[in-house]
Amino acid sequence: MWLILLEALGALLILIFIVWWTMFSGRKDRSRTDETPPADDNPPSP
Repeated sequence: MWLILLEALGALLILIFIVWWTMFSGRKDRSRTDETPPADDNPPSP
């Protein structure tokens, strides 16, 4: 009985870890807008 509960708890912890990893692994700080866009090295010729 305890083995089944321990296995279910382990599966639940793995599921929670996978969900947490997928939610926060790719998140970047998008609130920073002070970066200037790259300047164009080749301006258009008239």
